[in-house]
Amino acid sequence: MKNLVIALSLIGLLACNSATKTAEKTAYFGRFGDTTITEDGAISAQELLTKLEGKDSVEAKVEAKINACCQKKGCWMTVDLGNDKEMRVKFLDYGFFVPFNSAGHTAIIEGKAYTETVSVAQLKHIAKDEENKTQEEIDAITEPVVEYTFMASGVIIK
Repeated sequence: MKNLVIALSLIGLLACNSATKTAEKTAYFGRFGDTTITEDGAISAQELLTKLEGKDSVEAKVEAKINACCQKKGCWMTVDLGNDKEMRVKFLDYGFFVPFNSAGHTAIIEGKAYTETVSVAQLKHIAKDEENKTQEEIDAITEPVVEYTFMASGVIIK
């Protein structure tokens, strides 16, 4: 009887440990930054581009697919705008980060969208944070780039 109790206890502990590890792997998807963000009122990436036409910036809540994420800290991500366009998403006051393996998931981002000229030094820094960039690819960056940028105060990753 004593051996049965010990065996059942061990099985229970192993099952709990396995469930905890599974929860740890999936628990990181959710809300980041301003955790009061909701999905209500989110517009598509195409709608955002339309709203940005002729403006310096717009406040918006956008739903888009995540293409890539910083592999050093999770301190930026790029989202798909359609038609071979991307937007870099940064996080307000460098105050939060997103999971490294966010690529492929859908995000709701709330904040301010704008265009900016990104310097060669910053582009090289970003390239070093990306996966699979060779030194030759990094060295080939020689011109600044104008890109869409989004300063997010809150993010939901689904």
